[in-house]
Amino acid sequence: MALDWTHFTPWSALAGGALIGLAAAWLIVLNGRIAGISGIVGSLLAPGADKGWRLAFVAGLVLSPWLYRVFAAPPDIIVDSRPWLLITAGLLVGFGTRLGAGCTSGHGVCGLARLSPRSLAATLTFMAAGFAAVWLVRHFGG
Repeated sequence: MALDWTHFTPWSALAGGALIGLAAAWLIVLNGRIAGISGIVGSLLAPGADKGWRLAFVAGLVLSPWLYRVFAAPPDIIVDSRPWLLITAGLLVGFGTRLGAGCTSGHGVCGLARLSPRSLAATLTFMAAGFAAVWLVRHFGG
């Protein structure tokens, strides 16, 4: 496997990671809440939950790609998979998120930063599953 040096962007990846970490830190320090997307969105659907900051958080997620377009050209996105496969994958991710009591952002970013043993176990599990899935698809997929 060779590294595609023309699309290798370590500085923008570092800046993006730093911004995610800063936003997660601000949310927990200023609001006492964890920036786990599944928990935030799931709580929007629950009755009686504090919805103001949750709506603002989700609005930021939805609007940020539009803001990005102000400063840079959008990347070319090519989806060459069947729609049923994408829908199935999305449903499996949602099922895994509920089963694991959180998503990658909640466990991988926020949980590991808080040294949570449960988040460490969850992160190791979904990383191992991801590695296995890529290996299986590359060796036995079409």
